[in-house]
Amino acid sequence: MNEPVDPAAGDAAAGDRAAVGPAAPAADEPGTEATGPPGSLWARMKADPQYAPEHLALEAARRLGPEAHQWAERMRSAQPGADPEALAQMAVRRFTNLARLSGAVSGATGLPGAVADVGVLAWTQSRMVLHIAAAYGRDPSAPERATELLVLMRVHKGAETARVALGVAAGRERAARLFDGAAGRPLSGVVMRLGVKLAQMAGVRAAKRVFAKIIPGAAVILGTWVNSAATKDLARRARETYRTAAPEG
Repeated sequence: MNEPVDPAAGDAAAGDRAAVGPAAPAADEPGTEATGPPGSLWARMKADPQYAPEHLALEAARRLGPEAHQWAERMRSAQPGADPEALAQMAVRRFTNLARLSGAVSGATGLPGAVADVGVLAWTQSRMVLHIAAAYGRDPSAPERATELLVLMRVHKGAETARVALGVAAGRERAARLFDGAAGRPLSGVVMRLGVKLAQMAGVRAAKRVFAKIIPGAAVILGTWVNSAATKDLARRARETYRTAAPEG
């Protein structure tokens, strides 16, 4: 009898390295491959699936924010005439392409594979939003970016509730260092709950991906369209938000 595959399984250190992305991407690209959440984040989300989106948003700002900042600075230096709109479009194009490929990253099948896929998609989308923020002159590493991620990805309707949820998640993250939050919890129930929360974060349409992958052949047909549509919709909202936002500082 085959045991369920844990999407958090694998070499956490390798996952951490993969999430950072290539050491030297092409000059006009923020990244060249689809990568997923680091192993340490998967473990955290599995232990606390109710706050999986908040954990992902916090880690994205911490880990991916510096990457987005460096990319924007490099692009402004290499192309002094490029305006924020051009930089944002560059990021959208690249990460939409990566989103189309994100379902192939996990290689797992069934429910655990579907959960891994939407986790990779949510991570890729978060990376895109932070690059868009950097293109419009926002600090992609600022704590407020995690709040904006949750609102833009429609996990929360407003910034205040997002901030409260992030505070709770941060507190639970600290507590998890002392206690095993996943102890005694059925694996199948944790994976299902985690999948639902991540699908919500990656876009309502991504939920179709979760269930499609469980049905042989269906994921191949729906996966690319679902990922692309959800990512383009998020990109539109992010550009509208950062284009009209007041300057920071």
